[in-house]
Amino acid sequence: MSTLRFELLKEALGRKAVPPVSDNRPADDFEKYVFTRRKMQRYLSRTTYTALIDSIDKGLPLSRTIANGVATGMKQWAIDTGATHYTHWFQPLTGGTAEKHDAFLEPDPAGGVIEEFSGKLLVQQEPDASSLPSGGLRNTFEARGYSAWDPSSPAFVLGDTLCIPTVFIAYTGEALDYKTPLLRSVAALDRAATAVCRYFDPAVGRVTPRLGVEQEYFLVDDALYAARHDLVMTGRTLMGHESARNQQLEDHYLGSIPTRVLAFMTDLENEALKLGIPVKTRHNEVAPNQFELAPIHEEINLANDHNVLLMSLMKKVGRRHHFRVLLHEKPFKGVNGSGKHCNWSLATDTGVNLFSPGGDHVDNLRFIVFLVNTIAAVWRHNGLLKATVSSATNAHRLGAGEAPPAIVSVFTGRQISAVLDALERADTDDVIHFDDKTALGLGIAHIPELLIDNTDRNRTSPFAFTGNRFEFRAVGSSANSAESMLVLNSAVADELARFRERVDALIEGGMAREKAIVTVVKELIVECRDIRFEGNGYSDEWKAEAARRGLDCETNVPLIFDNYTRPETIALFERCEVLSRAEVTSRCEVKREMYTKKIQIESRVLGDLAMNHIVPVSSAYQTVLLDKVSKIDALFPAAEAAAMSRQDRRIIGEIGSHIDFIIEKSAEMVEARKAANTIEAEREKAIAYHDTVVPLLEAIRYHIDKLELVVDDRIWTLPKYRELLFIR
Repeated sequence: MSTLRFELLKEALGRKAVPPVSDNRPADDFEKYVFTRRKMQRYLSRTTYTALIDSIDKGLPLSRTIANGVATGMKQWAIDTGATHYTHWFQPLTGGTAEKHDAFLEPDPAGGVIEEFSGKLLVQQEPDASSLPSGGLRNTFEARGYSAWDPSSPAFVLGDTLCIPTVFIAYTGEALDYKTPLLRSVAALDRAATAVCRYFDPAVGRVTPRLGVEQEYFLVDDALYAARHDLVMTGRTLMGHESARNQQLEDHYLGSIPTRVLAFMTDLENEALKLGIPVKTRHNEVAPNQFELAPIHEEINLANDHNVLLMSLMKKVGRRHHFRVLLHEKPFKGVNGSGKHCNWSLATDTGVNLFSPGGDHVDNLRFIVFLVNTIAAVWRHNGLLKATVSSATNAHRLGAGEAPPAIVSVFTGRQISAVLDALERADTDDVIHFDDKTALGLGIAHIPELLIDNTDRNRTSPFAFTGNRFEFRAVGSSANSAESMLVLNSAVADELARFRERVDALIEGGMAREKAIVTVVKELIVECRDIRFEGNGYSDEWKAEAARRGLDCETNVPLIFDNYTRPETIALFERCEVLSRAEVTSRCEVKREMYTKKIQIESRVLGDLAMNHIVPVSSAYQTVLLDKVSKIDALFPAAEAAAMSRQDRRIIGEIGSHIDFIIEKSAEMVEARKAANTIEAEREKAIAYHDTVVPLLEAIRYHIDKLELVVDDRIWTLPKYRELLFIR
């Protein structure tokens, strides 16, 4: 083992668990740094508080006078909590977050300073929009962008800074972030779902999508991380032979949490709870050094804010424990990658989960209506949903290990599937028995209670019904969930609006309301049958069957992005008033540009490591062997020397063959990049990178990994998988 690797490994193995920062019970510190309603009542006047709550709960506008009152109270709370600065915290199309900190201090006429924060500063700021991705919506010289306060997501103090969740829009009004269209999609879904709910309960005034995000991640000791330039620069290992032992023993999943990791998790949970993030579950995942953290479900906008904040917090707390948190979807080849399982449901303001059957025929029919409309929405827009989760990083994960395949299908389980099949076949007067526990009556007035907790779970399904919610498992671990959730919200909203039009048309034609509802439900079941799949999503048979059914089976990531600009996609977003044509097109351009840049960076890093680390180290070992062989040849007769050095000569030739390939293909990769970079159109450039550069990354890696097996371990400079993945 090289001296550097040995010292780094020694440092990593010598780590001790870092004690938690706080001795308080987590419940005592919950929302300590959040401007909650209880704190609003304390710091705001009654009039200001009432107006703010009406804005949050009912979407009513805030006057500038009220905004000034909120700003005054929020500033005082933040200062009392230890804040000296404030920032508008937003989510640009980079996939991360952005913030520009300003001090509360302002000069006063007497020559001193005062701590100032007005309603104007709370409601709106003007961060520079020129250097953030816009997909052509803004030119470099058009720098003005606005961040605007989102009162529905509470402000919080992080360190010494008051963070105010905001949307981010261009000077011309187009959305430059994830939050703006997510909020629009929530409004569209509320309108459509509430209208359908009123078939069953006129008292329903609002429907809210809810989300619970299961966040998977890897941990690596920071000393070893620093020695792997590929991890530092790209988030994944661009080379590295599999360890003899990885996840094949299946002993890591749900196993005992290592002491250092548990200390990190405890600290992370404490910090998350202080910021109001309701973390609930922690456990070992399947791959070595892979873990998961899951929260309690929340309103979707808040849940997404919390997940984005959590990703930043994980990295910050990880450094305190000498860990680097890896959120890349596939940081290590040969073991499972990481996803972000998005558990999505719909709730009414009357306390009903629309994906839970009830105790009478009305509740059960409502359940079937929303279930089938969601399935139909996924069927109609399966290619678009796949485009939301497609990226240069997630391409390594989808279809591998526990990740779902890159074909979107819906799993409902044996019992629900039997219900839908029976509904499709039956007359309205039939009663269908589909197991010994449950019966679904189609006579409308005689639908008994549904029991749905005896359904198995299909881990190969990208979009699965799991009892009282749908789980979209294809979202990547590093992604902003809003990209997928705003599409899902929009698709379901559009489907529900179409459903209501069809039902109303039948009612206007003289059909009874419940019969009209069942009639349209049955038609939808037939229409979307092809998206339902209960089997093994990894099988070659399913790939062929999915193509026959007309599902989107494309695997070329740049081509998958084309789903964004299809006429039906643009029409969907425009009908729902979620994104304009220009906003949709710009997002597609951003995704293409991000794909190209990430492959470009990986290619440059791999070329640098190959030529400056791998080739010199391998050549040095080859020289050692050549020196050994030449000395044997000098000391022994030819026949005897040949026999003695046979294996050394074989290894010398093997090393030379691998080095020649690496040098040749590295040069070829540089030329492929140069050629691709001359292409101006982002779509064609991304396709060129996919077709000419990506294959070379894998080809070069293969030969580097083979060298790792034969070069003397004592001179190999880069930490190996067995060291990166098994540090406790």
